[in-house]
Amino acid sequence: QKEGYAVCAFNVENMEMAQAAAWAAEELRAPVIIQTTPGTLQYASPGIFAGMVGRLARDMAVPVALHLDHGDSFQLAQRCVLEGFTSLMIDGSPLPLDDNIRLTRRVVDMARGLPVEAELGTVGGKEDTHDAKPQYTDPEQAARFVEGTGVESLAVAIGTAHGLYRGIPRLDIDLLCRIRQAVSIPLVLHGASGVPHEQVRACIKGGVCKVNYATELRIAFSDGVK
Repeated sequence: QKEGYAVCAFNVENMEMAQAAAWAAEELRAPVIIQTTPGTLQYASPGIFAGMVGRLARDMAVPVALHLDHGDSFQLAQRCVLEGFTSLMIDGSPLPLDDNIRLTRRVVDMARGLPVEAELGTVGGKEDTHDAKPQYTDPEQAARFVEGTGVESLAVAIGTAHGLYRGIPRLDIDLLCRIRQAVSIPLVLHGASGVPHEQVRACIKGGVCKVNYATELRIAFSDGVK
């Protein structure tokens, strides 16, 4: 926030993708967040990913975080804390606002100082096995949500979507700036695969401090295997 840049967060599905993200970050001397979804953690447990990424991080000079992306339950978030994840997302966005606040507050209290990310509004598209219709973040609700939960970062819905875009996405930068005025914590941009670089930079200028990439990496991995 202070220096006006964002950290990339890359969703990895296996060892090869974790190595690619780690080695690219090391080559570019850039801090990096390596993250996994609940679906990926059905393929390999939180302990396996924590061991793998932790070992990669030991050999790196740049900061590396291991993050739970779109955590879908208190139990999974707790398990990731116990296994050594360094940050968490709890995604209560499908819930009514008050229920989202209660769930997020519970995870924040459980995490005991580890940074917790949450989502308000709904980023559209397909995330893991779930399809979601977009619902833009309301700045007034964002202020209430942040105050009521104590989260350290907030994923906002401003027009991005998970998965592939059918056309060029048009992000609501004005809405992002209004959310920025309503809350003081770092904002997170989900669904950045396929978003033009100039729009990503505009979001960073508007207060985004973490940018998530998943689909483009999965395509690159699949192409490499083929």
